[in-house]
Amino acid sequence: MAERSQYLTPEGLDELEKELDHLRTVKRKEIADKIYQAKELGTTVNNAEYDDAKREQSFVEGRIRELESILIHAKVVPHETSPSEWVKVGSRVRVITQDGGEETFTIVGSAEAHPLEARISNESPVGKALLGKKVGEEVQVVTPGGVTIYTIRAVE
Repeated sequence: MAERSQYLTPEGLDELEKELDHLRTVKRKEIADKIYQAKELGTTVNNAEYDDAKREQSFVEGRIRELESILIHAKVVPHETSPSEWVKVGSRVRVITQDGGEETFTIVGSAEAHPLEARISNESPVGKALLGKKVGEEVQVVTPGGVTIYTIRAVE
């Protein structure tokens, strides 16, 4: 099955590369040491420390594979030097909410989305609704909480 492109900002690419390097160079060694110490306690049967270390090793190796796949398929979205007319991955979008409030979102790929920091995925309902739109347009977003209406105020 073909992997799909993973959109990343330059900062997102840097963060994922740092995480991968840390897992490979630091965490792997820490876990190997934990496994060795657990084996020194005796048998690996009914050895909670050994079992925990092996579970942690499995998690870290899975995350390494995931990061490698993301980075192999990464499509880095360059920073724009001037405001854009259209919303695209990498855009910072200011919107007016239906109650007159203002919110700002940065549209990023799913690998670096962090909704609590207003970094929303291009695959999320809000991200999908905003992509390709321009200043002044109104978008309706269907979410589990109902329909939300945004008017795009600025695209940076």
